[in-house]
Amino acid sequence: MIFAAGLGTRLRPFTDTMPKALLPLAGKTLLEHQLLKLRTAGITDIVVNVHHFADKIVDYLARNDNFGCNIRISDETDSLLDTGGGLLKAWPLLHDSQHADEAVLACNVDILSNISLRDLLSAHRNDSLATLVVSERPTQRYLLFDDSKCSGGGLRMVGWTNISTGELRPDGLTAARAEHARRLAFSGMQVLAPEAYRLLREVAKQKGNKFSLIDLYLHACQAYSINAFVPSGYRMMDVGKTDQLSEAEQFAQTLDN
Repeated sequence: MIFAAGLGTRLRPFTDTMPKALLPLAGKTLLEHQLLKLRTAGITDIVVNVHHFADKIVDYLARNDNFGCNIRISDETDSLLDTGGGLLKAWPLLHDSQHADEAVLACNVDILSNISLRDLLSAHRNDSLATLVVSERPTQRYLLFDDSKCSGGGLRMVGWTNISTGELRPDGLTAARAEHARRLAFSGMQVLAPEAYRLLREVAKQKGNKFSLIDLYLHACQAYSINAFVPSGYRMMDVGKTDQLSEAEQFAQTLDN
């Protein structure tokens, strides 16, 4: 699934007339960059959620014959649902009878990276609820991982922290445990097991229809294995601000789909 419903307010004035997903970089839109990366990895059954200038995304895909993919649209024009609520709404489109037992790869449309999606899919274990792409880039908000909690090896999520405020989540996570955990920055890409659908519905009962996937992971991390995937030689960029566009253009030129 590609999350393409955001307002992109930090990319004005472009997003005053166009959705962020259609921002052109290195001769391709952000959406095309994601679609080609998925297609190269052999993923052609794709859901794209839409909200801001939704009709322009739908028309763009139609003009380009869906880039050779089977694309379904999850329409959020009535209400923007964030990543968790958006995935919950889209889940029936992702899991028809043909794909009921398959994991879901979900990514943000505005994250460019050199990740190998095949490596990510290979890293996802059958006993994991989710595998999250993370890195050591500096940020204010980190996911916390503990290698001693992961029975199959690797790093298992134990919580989240905001280092500028000292906030820790979930409730019950102690400062001592957080201090010994590894801090890694989330990169807006993940693989989720089918069991995630039931847990997404649990979170929606608590928070309403609009919530993030981080809310899901904090709800589930004490009872389920949520693992880190730190790609080798990882380079990524969140295309979120107009003053980054020159750098983003250069970065996009270095990427192979």
